[in-house]
Amino acid sequence: MKRQVRIQNLGGARATILHRPHPTVQALTRQLVAIGLVVDQVWPELGPEALAADFIFFDADMGYDGQFPWAAAAAPMPMIALIGSEAPGRIEWSLQIGAHAQLLKPIGDNGTYSALLIARDGFDRQRALGAEIADLRRRLEERQTVVRAVAMLAAMGKTEAEAYAQLRQMAMAWRISFEDAALRVVARFATEGGDDQRSRG
Repeated sequence: MKRQVRIQNLGGARATILHRPHPTVQALTRQLVAIGLVVDQVWPELGPEALAADFIFFDADMGYDGQFPWAAAAAPMPMIALIGSEAPGRIEWSLQIGAHAQLLKPIGDNGTYSALLIARDGFDRQRALGAEIADLRRRLEERQTVVRAVAMLAAMGKTEAEAYAQLRQMAMAWRISFEDAALRVVARFATEGGDDQRSRG
């Protein structure tokens, strides 16, 4: 199915440029202001105020890991690399840091608007994928907990079908979800098992 891309109005958005004073910064600032963004320039490191930015532009040529107040590839906003040297090591570092788009230096009179939109789309996709993976992991963990709970109930002399039915009845009686009931059963068995071991000791 074709994914619909939403073109955003960027007016009023905030961009932080992490780059030493340079004509690149001036050219980029002119384009960003013309688009309607509010622009800050900092060097050599981002401070806590960078968390309020909607976009981060960073110097891929002289950048280093410690410039960012978050882990690599964990930026809370889209990141755009400003690349002058296309050395493989510098490009690899930019990708590891989490660049969602790039602009080649020297900055000309265009290219910034498309970089903003591409970076925002890449960032949104990355977030959506991360949320989907987290949800799948949560559901897998819940399923494994249900399996454990059923196995624990079945170990008390029931068939697997009977243990499953008992777990469902418990959930209804406790007025909680099936998965939460399984979690409660597993926790209870773990506590009772620990108590048994202590009493035997």
